[in-house]
Amino acid sequence: MAGKKRNSGGISLTQKVASELRDSIRSGKFLPGDKLPTEPLLVEEFGVSRTVIRESIAALRADGMVDSRHGVGVFVNNRPSHRTGLPPRAISKISEMLEELELRNAVEVEAAALAAQRRSPAQEAKIREKSHDFDALSQKGAVTWEADFEFHLAIARATNNERFELFLRELGRHTIPRESLRSSLKNNGPLPNRDTALSQEHQKIAEAISRRDSEAAGATMRVHLAGSAERYRLLLQ
Repeated sequence: MAGKKRNSGGISLTQKVASELRDSIRSGKFLPGDKLPTEPLLVEEFGVSRTVIRESIAALRADGMVDSRHGVGVFVNNRPSHRTGLPPRAISKISEMLEELELRNAVEVEAAALAAQRRSPAQEAKIREKSHDFDALSQKGAVTWEADFEFHLAIARATNNERFELFLRELGRHTIPRESLRSSLKNNGPLPNRDTALSQEHQKIAEAISRRDSEAAGATMRVHLAGSAERYRLLLQ
């Protein structure tokens, strides 16, 4: 895949393009509300494939820096990025993945429980929608990391405490870092595809939130994250 190719410094083309676009936004070259250049123009400017550009835009969208408007284009988000202490970094070791999951567990279990207590009907519907989106992509064998992130983000929003959403946006794309990890493991065997299991776990979490069962919502989220951690611990062996 074009986005997985690396330069001499070990940085993928996707990471390089995303980093340069972030710098352009932060420097004021693109202001809030501005439309980014079209995909063909970005392909020409950076000399990379459409896949790399799409993955780079997806990374910025996951970080909350841009929004895509179907049929219109990609626009710089009006909201500040709110990054204060967790700079973006690549996940290149399984041990780092486990550290991220440990941190997420400390926050997201409580987020799921609060979402079950506080979610509105519209927020409940959004959580179910994102769960279905992930499942549909999984069944097609498509890339699922962004849909995975959106599912967890929908739960964070349903707490009606913006700090939970800000926390996930601080982690950004690396809330779901398996694609970066997959690339780093390419010479050590393939990373197992667990999308079917993840989809089932998402559905259980969504169902508990729909029932307003905060205890079950927190417990199923804990199982979900613990299961992910266990799968990566097995890879260490």
